[in-house]
Amino acid sequence: MPIWGIVIIVILCAIFIPAAVKILREYERGVIFRFGRLVGAKGPGLFVIMPFVDRMVKVDLRVITMDVPYQEVITKDNVTVKVNAVVYFRVIDPESSVVKVLDFIRATSQISQTTLRNVLGQSELDELLSQREKLNQMLQKIIDEHTDPWGIKVTTVEIKEVELAETMKRSMAAQAEAERERRAKIIHAEGELQASEKLAQAGEVISRNPTTLQLRYLSTLTEIASEKNSTIIFPLPINIFEAFMRLGGSKRLEE
Repeated sequence: MPIWGIVIIVILCAIFIPAAVKILREYERGVIFRFGRLVGAKGPGLFVIMPFVDRMVKVDLRVITMDVPYQEVITKDNVTVKVNAVVYFRVIDPESSVVKVLDFIRATSQISQTTLRNVLGQSELDELLSQREKLNQMLQKIIDEHTDPWGIKVTTVEIKEVELAETMKRSMAAQAEAERERRAKIIHAEGELQASEKLAQAGEVISRNPTTLQLRYLSTLTEIASEKNSTIIFPLPINIFEAFMRLGGSKRLEE
């Protein structure tokens, strides 16, 4: 074979082999089109396509993390909030992700923004703040239903931040403070009620046995004596004064 023939073969090999031999990683798939018609998906690893006849579109199967930008939402109870979220999804059908939608990442982003506004617009502010897990599951289900025909699987949707106006923050703080004061007053009133009930029971016991009052008096003196003070208390039996009280009463009657 003449030298020029060998040169031509080498040139053709240098052109056709890189165009025919493809290598894809484990997380990649190649969607093959032959004369514009879908042939199928190939990969991973080494495979051969027909140069200048087949066209390959590479698709990544790894989980994609997409931020949903802040959306201004009016809740069911007419409160304006700004909410953002994050969506985790991946391609499970490479062929559908290429054939049935022009740009599956942009399409998923748009449907996520719309769904976020619609779902939160049907919820009240208290539900948005306290039942976020329920709303996350609802968002994930709705977005997944819309993206399923595109070969996309939405695994997780998480609401990240809820931004309120300053006036609403002050109103909520005042409401929380009023609620704490209400609870404190209720607890104080319950304590007063329980104390009065115990005092009433103690009064009944003392009325049935007056000696208990004298014992309580002596106990109080013991507690006072344990402290460092200059007060001197001398206990006297109350019965001593009864004679003087009777004597004073008889004198007033004589007068």
